[in-house]
Amino acid sequence: MELGDPVVKLKKIGPKTAEYMEKLGITTVGGLLRHYPRAYRVYTAPLDISDTSYDDVCPAPYKVFLSEAPVLIRKGRTPVVIQNIDRNPAGKVQAIWYNAPFIRRSLSPGTTVIFYGRIVRKGNNRTIEHPEIFSEESYEPIENTLQPIYPLTAGIKQKSVQSAMRQALKQVSLASDYLPENIRKGNRLSELNFAIHQIHFPENEECLKEARARLVFDEFFLFSLELMQIKRDRGQQENRFVINDFSKADELLSGLPYKPTNAQLKVWEEIKADISGDKAMNRLVQGDVGSGKTLIASLAMASAAGSGYQSCLLAPTEVLAEQHYAKLSPMFSRLGFKSVLLTGAMTEKQKRSVREEIISGKADIVIGTHAVFQDKVLYDRLGLIVTDEQHRFGVRQRHALSEKAGEKQPHVLVMSATPIPRTLAIILYGDLSISVVDEKPENRLPVKNAVVGTSYRPTAYRFIQKQIEEGHQVYIICPLVEKSEEIEAEDVESYTKALKKAFPDSVKISGLNGRMKSEEKNRVMRNFSEGKIDILVSTTVVEVGVDVPNATVMMIENAERFGLAQLHQLRGRVGRGDAQSYCIFVYGQNTEAIRKRLEIMQSTNDGFKIASEDLKMRGPGDMFGIRQSGELAFSLGDIYTDSDLLKSAADAAKRLFEEDPGLELPEHQRLKEEAAQRGLFEGEAVVL
Repeated sequence: MELGDPVVKLKKIGPKTAEYMEKLGITTVGGLLRHYPRAYRVYTAPLDISDTSYDDVCPAPYKVFLSEAPVLIRKGRTPVVIQNIDRNPAGKVQAIWYNAPFIRRSLSPGTTVIFYGRIVRKGNNRTIEHPEIFSEESYEPIENTLQPIYPLTAGIKQKSVQSAMRQALKQVSLASDYLPENIRKGNRLSELNFAIHQIHFPENEECLKEARARLVFDEFFLFSLELMQIKRDRGQQENRFVINDFSKADELLSGLPYKPTNAQLKVWEEIKADISGDKAMNRLVQGDVGSGKTLIASLAMASAAGSGYQSCLLAPTEVLAEQHYAKLSPMFSRLGFKSVLLTGAMTEKQKRSVREEIISGKADIVIGTHAVFQDKVLYDRLGLIVTDEQHRFGVRQRHALSEKAGEKQPHVLVMSATPIPRTLAIILYGDLSISVVDEKPENRLPVKNAVVGTSYRPTAYRFIQKQIEEGHQVYIICPLVEKSEEIEAEDVESYTKALKKAFPDSVKISGLNGRMKSEEKNRVMRNFSEGKIDILVSTTVVEVGVDVPNATVMMIENAERFGLAQLHQLRGRVGRGDAQSYCIFVYGQNTEAIRKRLEIMQSTNDGFKIASEDLKMRGPGDMFGIRQSGELAFSLGDIYTDSDLLKSAADAAKRLFEEDPGLELPEHQRLKEEAAQRGLFEGEAVVL
């Protein structure tokens, strides 16, 4: 079996399962092998249920003698199986399964079984909800092992993915290692076949660490190689769109009702030097949420239009594109320029009309989503591209949009509110010059922060109710979309239901998550931005959201599950209006290390200081929890946890590129083949 073979060639993977796998981005056997676990379950030696204190916060295996038969009851239409497993003076212990009457067949009185789950206190009683059930014989082979937990979608179970993965590892002969031996040995990295096997079914924690280090290095190494080629190609591009008429930018500045910060003016001078110079601009503008990056981009777009060129502002979501258009269009109109909006949600008739205005040159500024670089969209004289939130648009998307200017390289301005320490930013944005907006407008009130435990929730809810009564809105963030048997954390679906019971009917509450269809997500975000929703319960999908000045409270559940930089991004959703805003960080696990990390969020609102502290405190990373950072789309790598690997990989890529930029040497042929298979250096990536 080959890596490129479709997954249906594996046993028990029929057309329906293959369809579900495609939703996970898996179409081939190679794609399956690159579907890495998001966590691992540790199967330790079973605890005796009668010797347990029942205060454990983590899932664990419990050895249980079943002295009585399970009971089937009904709660409304829901069948519930209850198995009494222990009685003591402190109260009874029960295992409970909902909507699973068939589970009784696995529970025979007079037998000993092992339940794997988390015991929780409910009044005087303790319960384990939906524990895994093992016989002593079936548990023995997995005892003291690490078992993978994969990202799933509706219709697929963990055991199905694990089974398919075992098949693939047995039947596929992986190609020889593509990483040059001198780089692999020089960085003390494991061999590729070992890494692929151990990342899925590790022999022990040490083997898992070795495997992960190798695969993370590969991600960073290939990413760095591609950036270097792009930087080399762009570095040779002369400025074919000289923008040197800044009168419209001056007019825009003079009409502002406030004074720009010194940082904004400094960055604007750097951009002016770029766009009027000899080479095409490729610049990143980093700055906290609310630091005024959009004004800087507007000055550049106004200058481009004033010099006779079109510009394009690319936003990560339709709602944000619409918001940019509503805010910027009147401003550009006053300067005498026409703006148009182009998004995927528009009708074909609307899109056709906008495309005609773009190709005819009637549109000076184009604002939109990915729709702006589709094949049908042709530009008359595209001279400037602005992308909002760099880590939502990779180098390939920027490259694809650049091609809209034909053979001439347009200027590229990238804006990002993701606070990344400069040492890492230089690597990650290697194809861009970097500017930093390190001031905020004087009229912005700093967000007030609180770090609290779950016992604070009732107080928080009363505070939230008061804010809503004053006419404000609230975000509540949960780490998970739906309840998970593997990870103990709040989820959007359950939390939304519970919240509706906790607040009066007059409070409008809605949930939002990344699994929703695009149209539904846009509808919810639009309703929130228009004030039709009081409390929005969401995953981190709102991290790059719309500007809702009326939102004054951000409450983040299980805050310990996120990296500090991402917490700061989320906090940036509030504090965007004139009213005082608040961020409540709720930790689900109470340890000194967790409190110490979160206290940084309480002590400062400076994103770059937080990013620097995050880099220091992440340590070796948490291989058994939720992946913490939302920055940049690496499958395994985390730019904070793996910062040392990032630096090593970038150094190795630089040395190799200087020696053999075309990968023509014999010892680099496997690497060249791998790069070609992944679609590197030549447009969109392809999945193996």
